[in-house]
Amino acid sequence: MTGPTASGKTALVIKLAKELDGEIISADSMQIYEGLDITTAKPEKHELEAVPHHLIGVIKPNVSFSVAGYVPLALDALRGVISRGKVPIIVGGTGLYISALRDGIDFNENASDKKIRERLCAEAETLGNTALWERLMHLDPESAVKIPPQNIVRVIRALEIMEITGDKFSVYRKNSVKGNPEFTFKGCYLDFENRSTLYARINERVDRMLENGMCDECKAAFESGLYERNTISQAIGYKELIPYFIGEASLTQACEQIKQATRRYAKRQLTWFRNDGNLGRIAVSDVDSFDIIYEKVYEYFASS
Repeated sequence: MTGPTASGKTALVIKLAKELDGEIISADSMQIYEGLDITTAKPEKHELEAVPHHLIGVIKPNVSFSVAGYVPLALDALRGVISRGKVPIIVGGTGLYISALRDGIDFNENASDKKIRERLCAEAETLGNTALWERLMHLDPESAVKIPPQNIVRVIRALEIMEITGDKFSVYRKNSVKGNPEFTFKGCYLDFENRSTLYARINERVDRMLENGMCDECKAAFESGLYERNTISQAIGYKELIPYFIGEASLTQACEQIKQATRRYAKRQLTWFRNDGNLGRIAVSDVDSFDIIYEKVYEYFASS
């Protein structure tokens, strides 16, 4: 099950897992890292203890990680859950992770060149992230529209792959599909009928995260130096607070940037989910209570 950030996925799948005697496998590109627990909205301790969770906090923050590494880890987790006679429930907001796992994409991890990557990183430092994204847009518009300029890790990876293979990154991705996935999946996503309702939930959650210590958590991570140039450095909240840490923005300005970035991310997530023809839509109205939403989700999975 998936849905935009702040849509209430965690509570729903925990209840679903309890009812179905299941275990939860995370499909979140930020929660898979150690640290930044508040910032990446990881399940709280009592939630983790209520139902077995997998692929949360298992990657060191100084390690570059991508969907190519996620798929084999998730497959191992799936096999383990099934071997224990439990129901595997995949939940997370990273649409690429979900589709890659479901569709059986086989990534060629040998397509890597440290020297090219280091040169592209240096160019990002001198020319800026936008300049590299514009290069990607010129060379491969199909990939560029799916990768925001702020996600310099993925921009650099796309450019690196193109230099190594001589193909567009979008072509490389399509050629990686095996077409014979090991498991079959049934999936759905939460879709708020009133976008302003979702945005209000996002704003409220950001305020709550800040009250719970997100600023201190991000500052400690920033000062450690372990999070730079890796996927986790793109975590919303972390990167927006850096201008505050170095005196280039007020805390109020940084907080507003976090809310704005989160709203934009939710919009991109919904676009991805709606374009995925293999996901069923669970419509959420303003008057739907948690129990009503849960019943919709449960009935969807219970139906043939």
